Amino acid sequence: MKHWIKRSLFGLLGGALVVGSIAGCAGQRHGWGSGDSAEFRAKVVERVGSKLDLDATQKQKLAVLAEKLQAQRTAMRDAGGAGGARSQFTSLFAGNKLDQAGAAKLVDEKTAAVRAGSPEIIAAAADFFDNLNPSQQQKVREFMARGRRWGHRG
Repeated sequence: MKHWIKRSLFGLLGGALVVGSIAGCAGQRHGWGSGDSAEFRAKVVERVGSKLDLDATQKQKLAVLAEKLQAQRTAMRDAGGAGGARSQFTSLFAGNKLDQAGAAKLVDEKTAAVRAGSPEIIAAAADFFDNLNPSQQQKVREFMARGRRWGHRG
């Protein structure tokens, strides 16, 4: 397998780890929409950092990845104009027929937002994952194989 493909795949997997951790924590709190998003990100970074035994440099790389993910989430939320994602979606059903042109436009806008931010996220995820030692990388793989959060009970 080519080096850049492997690097991209591992980067995406590292990103999935962070997204999963953040999503898990977001279910217990207000999420990133609240005013204390920097504090929330710091707690997520600290929690993931403790699970992976990250050093200061690795935590910094994780923090950069979390910031990129938050920026991507904000861009996705803002894509499609004002009114919020829920109102944009429900407006498609306002008439007697589904607004197919509006739906296609909304999908195009959301897709463009993903495309615009993806290179930065992939690079940040690769930078984070590539700087983990082999045992930390194995913990990431095990976490993703389980398909659930660390510390999940039941």
